[in-house]
Amino acid sequence: MFTDKFILHFTTWQFIFTFKVVIWDKRFLIGLLLLCSFVGFCQETATADTTKAAPEEELFKKAVKLIDSARYKEAIADLKKAIKIKPDYPAAYTKMGIAKIKLKDIKGAEKDLKTALTGNPNDFETLKTMGFMYFNIENYKECKIFFDSAASIATTDKIDDAEFYFYRAKLMFIGKSYKTALDMLAAAIEIKPKYVEAFVLKGEIRFAQKDYNYAIKELNEGIAMMKSDQLDYSAYKTRAKAKFEIQDYKGAITDWSVYLDGNPGEEEALIARGAARININDHTNALVDLDEAIKKNPKNPVSYNYRGMAKAGNKQFVEGLKDINYAIQLKFDYAAAYVNRAAIKFASKDKRGACEDLNKADTLGDPMAYKLIEQYCKGMNDNRK
Repeated sequence: MFTDKFILHFTTWQFIFTFKVVIWDKRFLIGLLLLCSFVGFCQETATADTTKAAPEEELFKKAVKLIDSARYKEAIADLKKAIKIKPDYPAAYTKMGIAKIKLKDIKGAEKDLKTALTGNPNDFETLKTMGFMYFNIENYKECKIFFDSAASIATTDKIDDAEFYFYRAKLMFIGKSYKTALDMLAAAIEIKPKYVEAFVLKGEIRFAQKDYNYAIKELNEGIAMMKSDQLDYSAYKTRAKAKFEIQDYKGAITDWSVYLDGNPGEEEALIARGAARININDHTNALVDLDEAIKKNPKNPVSYNYRGMAKAGNKQFVEGLKDINYAIQLKFDYAAAYVNRAAIKFASKDKRGACEDLNKADTLGDPMAYKLIEQYCKGMNDNRK
């Protein structure tokens, strides 16, 4: 039999043993956990290493960001490194071509883009970029070839690219395919509703179609979306011309004034604003515009023609006749100048001289001359055939 003392001793030893085992188990568990964590870390590191982008891809991504930041030379340097690692890399050649276009290196860009197409002949971005490049150097034949190829892929792959539609519209506008150009612009605006340039181009096309009210409507929309520090002055120019055509002379003057703020002293704008001012009988300010235009170009007959009318409007008939005589001297077949000189001669009571000028204008094909002859010169012995 075991004594109580022995039992007590055994129990104590068992407790100590059990305690040590527990402690050992805890250390084991902690060690095991640490080991598992380490193994997991190693596994994650191994996984990360296997999924990390290849060096040429890292260079490519960096170059794309550099292009977006307009750091084109740096981008080209990185793209060359990427191509050195991976010679068959069409996307890198495409981006390098884009960077070179920005640097005006057209030959270099053309070479890179053609290399890209060799490796990937059906890449939309490359074909589109080739089209843009040829458009900007006014090689419209080549531009159309690449745009047509890109359009075919865009249709197949259902690619919506507002800028691509816009440039196709510009190409069609140049080729006077106005209806198709308007369809392209409608598609661009559907993708990008606040596409200012598309609205401006629509206005220019409407103006070319002599649809002046619609031109003004389209331009109004585009101008309304412009930021005050990013005005497209060409839109104001086209709208000014359209307003002149519908006899909104005050509106034309306002638009020409905005345009001249951005293009100070431009001869065409000064002449046009002067002409609009004549039509609202603001002859004094018209003379200011036309004097400045003549200083810019002393040999433009149009400026002298209008200045002659402005002077006549201020009752300076002799001075007005001198200007129009000089306009005719500069351009002997200037039909409108003959009509205007006739008007001054009528105001000066020189009816015969006026009718002679109207007859001359008629022979030169002026559309107003015949009506004026019928109204003011009927019965006179003129030289009309």
